[in-house]
Amino acid sequence: MPAALAAEFVVLAALWGASFLFMLLGAAEFGPWATAGLRVAVASAVLLPVLVMAGHWPTLRRHARAILLIGLLNSAIPFALYAYALLSISTGVSAILNATTPLFGALVAWLWLNDSPGRSRALGLAIGFAGVVLLSWPKADFSAGGTGWAVLACLGATLSYGLAASCTKRYLTGVHPLATATGSQIGATLGLALPTIWFWPSQNPGVMAWGAVVAVGVLCTAVAYILYFRLIEKAGPSKTLTVTFLIPVFAIGYGALLLDEAITGPMVVGGAVILAGVALATGWARWPQRDHDAQSRP
Repeated sequence: MPAALAAEFVVLAALWGASFLFMLLGAAEFGPWATAGLRVAVASAVLLPVLVMAGHWPTLRRHARAILLIGLLNSAIPFALYAYALLSISTGVSAILNATTPLFGALVAWLWLNDSPGRSRALGLAIGFAGVVLLSWPKADFSAGGTGWAVLACLGATLSYGLAASCTKRYLTGVHPLATATGSQIGATLGLALPTIWFWPSQNPGVMAWGAVVAVGVLCTAVAYILYFRLIEKAGPSKTLTVTFLIPVFAIGYGALLLDEAITGPMVVGGAVILAGVALATGWARWPQRDHDAQSRP
């Protein structure tokens, strides 16, 4: 990968890693619903002029129904679930669980689109979900004040991402990615409008909380989407996918440096097992055997 693309790759990982920090700071005062709603509203406001100037507004209008649905699955639901989870668990654990997104994507594609994985990818799914158990089991406390529901919220968010990926492949193949990115944020904004108004905090949040939701909307959503689709176009989806491996590194680093979050043994072990499974399940790595059935990620 050329140096310029490699720099964009690292910037994308750093931005998406920072999204967990910003969501935590926002949700602490805005609450989960308003944090998610403001995030997608800000991203929509930034992306819409870019879309119009690029001449892709007619594309969005032609595919509006499917794109707006993708917005609910790929932004509204997962952003709200992560904002809720971050009130109970660390940014590092949330980011590690977010790395299971390709696992759920491969699983949904297998069950829904009949995209059967080869032996190496199936083994990756098994290893990845074993890593989820290792990471989540110590936190499976569903009593009052426990973190079990937060862990399930993160996994629900990654499942929603997986569903969105298969929906995109089935209904939006060939649609310009900028139209999908912008339309999905508009769809998410519409979907979260009522919950955002209903659960708006009674006391006006402070400057830090406002700055966090603006930052997560502009930097970690709008700018990150543009970088993401640039990388897919110039480096290909397989190489771009490996950003999954760097996001937890940045998120854990931000949490340790800025929030004094502890880096625990289960986080390191569970995260390593999950990422190993992701590498196999996506076809980025192969098990050392004659596996002629293994396929690259759809």
